[in-house]
Amino acid sequence: MVIVGIDFGDARTGIAVCDKFEMMASEAGCVRADSYKKMLAAVAEKVLELKPELIVLGNPKNMNGSEGPRSEKCKAFAAELSEATGIEVVLVDERLTTVSAHKILSENNVRGKKRKDTVDALSARLILEDYLTMRKRQAQG
Repeated sequence: MVIVGIDFGDARTGIAVCDKFEMMASEAGCVRADSYKKMLAAVAEKVLELKPELIVLGNPKNMNGSEGPRSEKCKAFAAELSEATGIEVVLVDERLTTVSAHKILSENNVRGKKRKDTVDALSARLILEDYLTMRKRQAQG
């Protein structure tokens, strides 16, 4: 099935999508908005363009596994996005995905404005890849 991965942010939200065979995830861009409501509308529009059957949204838990204010905001965004699109949204642990994205970009000498434009979409791809790996393990196990 086609699945969209999202790395939700206040100013920029990264989006990724996988093919219908769930074999490969790729970056689908970054949405920018200057308010929560505008971000919700812009992300919902982009998601609907991609025609997914499921949305995976990163849940930024604390390193000890607890949920802080950012996690609560992501949960609210997930619920509103599901309502706006009519598509189920699954929250997945995204601890360290942004750190991993920055490391990948550093290893590939991506700097400056290009880096800022790329890190959120790459984070979304990493969130989606983690989810796809989890689905494959569950199917095998």
